[in-house]
Amino acid sequence: MMRAVLLCGMLLAASGIAVMGQDKSSATSGDQMFVTKASAAGLAEVNLGNIAVKEASDAQVRKFARKMVDDHTKANKELIKLANKKKFIVATTMGPDHEATANKLLKLRGTAFDRAYMTGQVKDHEEAVALFEKQAKSGKDEDLKAFAKKTLPTIQEHLKMAREISRGSGSKTSGSR
Repeated sequence: MMRAVLLCGMLLAASGIAVMGQDKSSATSGDQMFVTKASAAGLAEVNLGNIAVKEASDAQVRKFARKMVDDHTKANKELIKLANKKKFIVATTMGPDHEATANKLLKLRGTAFDRAYMTGQVKDHEEAVALFEKQAKSGKDEDLKAFAKKTLPTIQEHLKMAREISRGSGSKTSGSR
């Protein structure tokens, strides 16, 4: 099951858009780092969201997970297209920390799953907000800065939602499977 979820994220990276190499003359290390971190985190959101859609016991958590899959799939595609145009390298897998999180989540059930997923979502979105804020303010590539500025409000909304659900996950029984 985990392999199928990970492959889903990798297929997104290869969804008809070739991942190109970095042109050193057009890329700064800060912009490349943003692309790498944002693309890996985006894949993680899709992969972890797909797990939560299937495994969450709370209806609010499942709804949130579906939103993560939808919103991050859209943002991932946009980032891949932009990165290819600018010759930045995107991540083709989520990082080892997110793989460990996925493996942990796959072993949990019920409210323990919901709590662990939502706690992770708060942490991940706090990191993403900081990453996107930094890029929006100090990135060198104007198109990447514009992408970060445009995407930031969505990520901030995800963080707000994650915090609200996290405060209540595990204590709600309505909508449970």
